[in-house]
Amino acid sequence: MMIDFSSVFMFLAVGILFVAVTLLLARLVRPAEPSVVKMGNYECGEEPIGSSWITFNVRFYVIALIFVIFDVEVVFLFPWAMVFKSIGWVAFWDVLVFIVVLLVGFAYVWNMGDLDWVKDLGNLAESEEKK
Repeated sequence: MMIDFSSVFMFLAVGILFVAVTLLLARLVRPAEPSVVKMGNYECGEEPIGSSWITFNVRFYVIALIFVIFDVEVVFLFPWAMVFKSIGWVAFWDVLVFIVVLLVGFAYVWNMGDLDWVKDLGNLAESEEKK
C-alpha cells in the first residue's frame, strides 16, 4: 500500500528540497545593504504621504466580493462547455437552471442597490429595511 504512494512522497520531498535550496541560495547571493530609502514603502514611484491606516469605503469590498462570486460561478461553465456534446440535454437543463439562479442573484444585488457606487441617503434607509 505504501509503495503506491512512493512517487507522491518523492515528488513532495523534491519540491520541499527545491524550495529550501532556492531560498538558501537566494539568501547567500543577495546583497545585504539596508538603507532608509530601501526599507521605505514603495507606492508606484510616488512618495508616500500620510498614514496608511485610512478608512476605505466598504463599497470597494462589497463590489469586489460580488465580482469574485459571479466570476467564480462563470468559471464553472467552461468545463461544461467542453463536454456539452457528450453529456446531452440533461446537462443543458442543469446549466440553464444554474444560469437562472445566477441571474436571480444578480437581480437581487442590483435591486438592493449594492452595485450603485454612490447611494442616495434617502434610498439607504429603504434598502436597509428590505434586508
